[in-house]
Amino acid sequence: MEIIRISLRRELITRAAEWFSSKWGIPYEEYAKSMEESSGSGVPEWYLAMERDEIMGGMGVIENDFHERTDLAPNVCAVYVDEKYRCRGIAGSLLDFVCRDMAEKGHDTMYLVTNHTGFYERYGWKYLCPVKCSGGETSKIYMHR
Repeated sequence: MEIIRISLRRELITRAAEWFSSKWGIPYEEYAKSMEESSGSGVPEWYLAMERDEIMGGMGVIENDFHERTDLAPNVCAVYVDEKYRCRGIAGSLLDFVCRDMAEKGHDTMYLVTNHTGFYERYGWKYLCPVKCSGGETSKIYMHR
């Protein structure tokens, strides 16, 4: 498995944006625009876990993942591993890679919005507080240093 920064493999933008859109139901254009804005020097940035030519999983880093706490930035977003690749440590590898990559770019603290309990704690994330999201629902914010 190889973890790829989209900013270094711009030819994958269309394919990656389609993949994320199919997983999360957010329009392709939103992902493609954010990926086009990635420069490799900070936020936004997008990552794929690939084996040979197949996307196994991915995630992004954006300023705000549609919640009211704009002071808690940047945010890991769109974390997804295809079902057939789950339970192989891919999400953990991606999270570790992303946090190290962002720390090298000056972002020591990362945030993540989720409703999962117990999953992110395995990878060093700590629950911070509840947060109201743009759709009005309440979720949880985790942080990683």
